Amino acid sequence: MHSIILVDDHPLLRKGLARTIEKEPALNVVGQMDSAEETLGAIEDLAPDLAVVDISLPGMSGMELIKHLQSRMPEVQILVVSRHDETLYAERCIRAGARGYVMKQEAGDDIVHAIQRVLDGRIFVSDTINERLLQSMAEGGRERVMQSPLEVLSDRELEVFELTGHGTSTREIAERLHLSVKTVESYRARIKNKLNFDSANELMKHAVQWVEGEGST
Repeated sequence: MHSIILVDDHPLLRKGLARTIEKEPALNVVGQMDSAEETLGAIEDLAPDLAVVDISLPGMSGMELIKHLQSRMPEVQILVVSRHDETLYAERCIRAGARGYVMKQEAGDDIVHAIQRVLDGRIFVSDTINERLLQSMAEGGRERVMQSPLEVLSDRELEVFELTGHGTSTREIAERLHLSVKTVESYRARIKNKLNFDSANELMKHAVQWVEGEGST
């Protein structure tokens, strides 16, 4: 039997996923956590075969959690289930160490198929993302057409951009990401330059619009 942990800060979603997963006789949910910090504190005792992780978590992000798990317990397979647009996040998660990416609104019973595929040592992504990954490998270092201007941002810059869109202050972002205020300001300056924004207000406006658009998907 394969043991699984669920990491998501929405209790109802976790319970729904757990019910769906445990319909399969060979799958057993051994833990449900609502934060990365809680997960890292329990992961060694639980020793799961697979972690189902959301990207948006309070405190440390799911992306950072993936990197920590990959470093501390590389034998634990990771499947991301998130509301975030796969064209912007799936490749990042795979590069960080995840073995699959499923959008929440498309999960349903597909979650079991995704889990089984990842446990079999394979990667689970949509056909669209699979094609992009193969194209990226084929093109090597050649520049490819970006699906979103935000693809130029690093993982940390994207995280700061998203938190900015949620109206989080610079100090609050610093506390949440365990960074100095000066470092957060540096990230915002880089984001502004990369996206060709003329001012901090323009950055804020576009960040809010992007977050609102993400929430409507």
